[in-house]
Order: sequence, then structure tokens, then C-alpha cells
Amino acid sequence: MSTAVHLTDSDYARAEQMLAPYRARRVPGSSIQPQWLSEGRRFWYQVGTRFVLVNVDDATRRDAFDHDRLAAALSVASRHPVIADDLPITAVEFGDSLQFSAFGSQWAWSDGAGTCTRLDGDAPNPFGEVESPDKSWAAFRRDGNIWVRAVGERNGEQEFALTDDAEPEFDYGGLPDATGARALMRLLGLPPLFHVSWSPDSTRILVQRIDQRDLPELVLVESSPLDGGRPVEHRTRYPMPGEEAQATMSWTILDVRERTVVRQQDEPTTITHPTAIVSAWWSGKAGEAVHFFHQSRDARTLELRRLDPTSGATTTLISEIGETRVDPTPQLGDPPMAQVLESGEILWWSQRDGWGHLYLYSADGQQVTQVTMGQWLVRKVLWVDEERRQLWFLAGGLLEHDPYVRQICRINLDGSGFTRLTDDHLDHDAVSPPEGGYLVDRASTSSQPARSEVLDGDGHVMVELESPGVTALEALGWSPPERFRATAADGKTPIYGLLWRPHGFDPQKRYPVIEHVYPGPQNFRAGPSFNEMHFGEPEAYAALGFAAVAIDGRGTAGRSKAFHDHSYGDLGNAGALDDHIAAIRELGQRYPWLDTGRVGITGQSAGGFAAARAVLRYPEFFRVAVAVSGNHDNGVNLTMWAEHYHGDVSDEGKRAISNVPLAENLQGKLLLIHGELDDNAHTHQTMRLVDALIKADKDFDMVIIPGAEHALVGRQHYFLRRTWSYFVRHLHGTEPPSYRLAPLPMPALGG
Repeated sequence: MSTAVHLTDSDYARAEQMLAPYRARRVPGSSIQPQWLSEGRRFWYQVGTRFVLVNVDDATRRDAFDHDRLAAALSVASRHPVIADDLPITAVEFGDSLQFSAFGSQWAWSDGAGTCTRLDGDAPNPFGEVESPDKSWAAFRRDGNIWVRAVGERNGEQEFALTDDAEPEFDYGGLPDATGARALMRLLGLPPLFHVSWSPDSTRILVQRIDQRDLPELVLVESSPLDGGRPVEHRTRYPMPGEEAQATMSWTILDVRERTVVRQQDEPTTITHPTAIVSAWWSGKAGEAVHFFHQSRDARTLELRRLDPTSGATTTLISEIGETRVDPTPQLGDPPMAQVLESGEILWWSQRDGWGHLYLYSADGQQVTQVTMGQWLVRKVLWVDEERRQLWFLAGGLLEHDPYVRQICRINLDGSGFTRLTDDHLDHDAVSPPEGGYLVDRASTSSQPARSEVLDGDGHVMVELESPGVTALEALGWSPPERFRATAADGKTPIYGLLWRPHGFDPQKRYPVIEHVYPGPQNFRAGPSFNEMHFGEPEAYAALGFAAVAIDGRGTAGRSKAFHDHSYGDLGNAGALDDHIAAIRELGQRYPWLDTGRVGITGQSAGGFAAARAVLRYPEFFRVAVAVSGNHDNGVNLTMWAEHYHGDVSDEGKRAISNVPLAENLQGKLLLIHGELDDNAHTHQTMRLVDALIKADKDFDMVIIPGAEHALVGRQHYFLRRTWSYFVRHLHGTEPPSYRLAPLPMPALGG
């Protein structure tokens, strides 16, 4: 039976502790990030505030330094109290001495002397400079041009410019306004994001020059500036789908010693997402060539090109054309899976056979061998051993029970000798140092934190690293989610998701359901690993007495090409919301304690679009929605989503990917939340939906957050509390408590 749930401050406090920053502290070591040292046979990582050093050659794992001694020495030198269990150090570098940043300065720790010494200058800003591999130079931007400075004294020159022709909106080293997170960087007090790539021999710089001169502007108004003065205007260049003018990018090579400039000689690339900037790399031990991806504006053609750094001439090595997108990776933002070997051969990832597999092209491009094949996909290349003619990779889809689970595999470059090095139910998220030779494997499930180990090339354990448990989470009432399989709306396609039971679960009760949605289509939401992209929010809903679900319907990434392309031409269905309904109904039949007559949905960004879409398109099923930072009208959103993932930018095509025409369908409860300085999915998209709802004479709720950008950094605690309370009122049917969440920790960028 269903009974009213009256929540208290303690329920909200417990839900707060489920959120990602607090949850992570209770499972230290569940997401280690190896930091490779120069020789490649050692690395360090951080567990909480402890630093661990691993030596692969002698199979040892130990504290990277004496934390107590360093804390004592830093306390004396800085005149700030420091304890070993909470070292306030960032930007850590291991070398002849340990160097780090703390209290706004840079420090060196001498293990022998047991002292901390303040170094000259302020702490380095990783967003403002990029150091050369030999650490002799640092590149930075000034007035849109590229400068370098000698790190320490070098030839008596402190700094000098390598370019002098930057213009407003036609400059070097930056990102496009529309995807450059400028509002977030401004909020954090950091300069705009900066990216260049040094050649391996530290003599040259590869840098993008982005042209936004002809782009139309959008204006954001900061209503409540910190100084209390007049509202402040912020302008951004923001091209939209179907518009002729788009940002373009070309490559430039700068020689530090000769101070020469070599420019790309062929046409610029249309740039609709910042991943294009990192899809270029130096090849060869000294940087004999540059290779980069060139993608057509509609994303149906993808080319690998070679750039001669001495002349700027380019050569197209591989060209692939598709009827829909030709993706370079399984998910947007993954490292590109194209690699030029020392032999000149090219390893290339493609979905040409309907899956995602590796192909080996001969150096002249005349011969191609399919290296991997089958109804599964390569998710990541780990390392290539050219002498042994072997490669190691992560594969998804080898396990029949869950196509998202990754396994570590090895294969010969001629396609023979396929070997699975892992054969279990765990999801393996492995990485390898640039030189290869071994793997750091982080293996988990959605309910089991990652067990991390160093593996050799045969998959044997060399060093055990971390094996965290969940006792501290369970003490708060947490229980692991259930990984489930359901059937899509077509009645045949298996889809997957996660189900969180409410805290204090009683199967005799009936619980309302909240879906935490993100529909892609560039990625997927409900993966099988412990640290997935739900940020602890479903666990918080479970703490508040809801059943929570996350579902990946057809049209999302990570499986076959056909599965992904289900959303192409139908982006408006938001990752197949009909699949989500089918899955929740199936779960309701499986578990009578799920009340599928009381279903809510919430999400942020594309999830905000999907949440509003759900309550507008399927009002008989979704009763309550909270849509945060939603791109509610993709016809006036970032160019990429409509042109790459929908394909139809006619008036009718753009109307099909907008929530605005559906406003008259609203029957349930809808809360719209948006930051006024969102320069990604601009606030005008929510306001267009608001305008349509008013014209349709519909009741709804809205919160506009002054000074907030797309992720609502610094204001998450407010929008989360408002979201929780909205569901408590309209799904539980009771008044929420007066509890107020604390501001979440600010992101540790560059730490």
C-alpha cells in the first residue's frame, strides 16, 4: 500500500551525503588516476589526501613521501597549520625534489633535510601556461598571441612573442566562445581555457587559430554583479544550426628557436566542438609530422590528414564517408583511436561494418587489414607494441549479459591471436603509460568499487593497489543499485539501466519513481561501473524515499552503429523516451513495490531537455519533471547537436527537436531551472518554452539563478534542494523539511 512519507531534516542531511563529493570521501581509492613519471616505470596516485608511489620494476607500492614530516615542515615554513591527513597541496611534481603548490606559493620538499622551501614566484597556473616536455619553456597567451618564456634563466631572454598578428575573434590557442566555458572560468577567477601542443623535442608548438569574426553574437546580462553596480553585459559569439557563418580553425606551427611561423595550407576546419582541438598530435620521436582529423560540417565525412611542419602542406591519408555521422570514437570526448606507427602504418577505428573496430592501413594507404571483428566494439586502445606486432585494447559487448561491460584484450596487428586477458563480470577501465609495457586496471561493478591493480602484458597481477569497500556508505543507509535489463519499446531490443531501492526499503510499501535522465546521444548514462555519470543524485533520491532509475534507450552511444543511429533524424525523442517508459513499466511488473502511477523525471543540460520533453510528450506517464539548464529548442542551440546528431536543419526538422511546440500538452508539474549566464545552453531556450507555456495558459514553476553558468557551479546546493522538495511535494504529497544544503566544494581545477 502507498502511504504519505513525511521527511525530516535528518533525511535531507543523509541525502546530502550521497552526493558525489561527499560519497567519494567514503570510498577513497575507488577512482585512482595514475600520474606517470618520466621513465614510465613508476607512477604516483592520490587516495584522499595520501600520495602513493608505485615502482613497477620491483613491484612495490609505498607512501610517496613521509606525510607527517612534510606536514610539520610545511606548517613551519608557511606559518599555516597543516596535518598529514589533510595536506593542502596541489600541482604535485616528482623529480629531484618534490614540488607542489600550497597557500598561493610553490614549494620544494627535501626528504633528506626534512624542510620545505618556498620557490620564487607564485604557484603555476595550469590554465595559463603549457610547459615544454623538457620543462625549459612555458607557452602562454597575451592579447590573443602566443608567447613563450624561459623557465628560469635561458640565454638571458625572459619571454618573447612567437606571433604578432592576432585580431579580435581571430586569435591563437583558445576555444570557441560557444564551447569554451568562459562563464565558468570567469566564475572561478581563471583565464579562458588555453591549449597548445609542444613537439616531443620541445622546439616547436602546434597551435590552433580560430576565426569567429563573422559570427553573430548573443548577449547575456549579469543582473547582480558582486560590486552591486549596474547590470553587466557579456557577449558571446554563438552560431546556430543552418546558419552560414560558423567558427573555423586552422593549424599553425611555431618554431621557438628560429621564431618562424608555418601555416596550414589547405582549407580551415569548421569547428563545432572543442574535441577538434585535441584531435591533432605530433608523430615521430622528434615531431617529424603532425596528424589531425578533418571532419565535414555535417560530420558525414571524416579524414585523417598529415601536416608537414616545415611547409604547412597537408596530405589526406584516410577518408571515410557515411550516410550518418562518421564518429572517430565510441563516445564524444574519448581519446581519438587513430595512431600512426613508426613504420608509417596507420591504426584506424571505424564503424563501417556496423560495429566499432580497428583497421590497419599500410603506409601508402593502398592496403587495409581489419584487425578486430565481431558483434562487439573496441572501446579504447591501450598500447601498441610494434616490435611484437601486438596491441592491447578495451572491448565492450563480449559479455552476453551486458554489452557495456569492458574487458581487456590483446590481438596481433594482422588480426590473429585474439586473447581476452580478463574473463569476469567486472567492468575494466584500464590505462597504460605512453611507453606501454603494463596496465593499471580499475575493475568494478555498479555496486562494487574499483579494485585497482598493475597488470603485465599477459594480464597477470604485478602490484595490487587499492581495494576499497562500501561499509562507510552502508552506514548511512546506502544500498547498491541493481543493474537491470529490460526490453525497448520495439518489443525486441534489450536495453539496460540501474535501479536504486529507497533507504529503509520495505517490499510491502509502494514507492514513487524518479528517473535521472541524460539521453546522449553522444554518450550513455547508466554504465556498469561504480563511478558513473549520475553524480550521486539517484542515491540522494533513494535516501528521500524514492525509487530511482537511470536508463540508456536506443539512440545512445556505446553499442552498435545501428543502436546509436536510432536517434539520427529523431533527436527530439531524447534517447528514445518510449524505451524509458517501456523499461519502467516492465520494472513495475517485476517489482510490485514500484508505483508506476507516480513517476517523475529530472536531468541537466540535454537531461533538462529530456525531462521537459518527457512531461510534455508523454503526460499520461510522467507526472512531475524538473528540467535544469535545458536546451529546450535545439533549433537555436549549439550547431553540432542538430547538424551532427539529427541531420535535418529544415524548418520542420528544427521544429521536431524543440520542446516549444509541445507546451500545450502540459498536464503535470514542471519546474524549470536555469542560470542567467549559461553560455552553453543559453537561458533564452528556457524562456522560449516559458513563452509558449504562458501562451498556452499553463501553470508551471521556474527558478532563474543570477550569476550562474551552465553547470550552476557554486549554486548546485540550491537547485538540488529545490528539485528534491519539488518531488517531495508532488510525488510524496507532503511538505518538505526546512533543511538547507551546504554549498558543494568548488571543482579542484588544475589541482
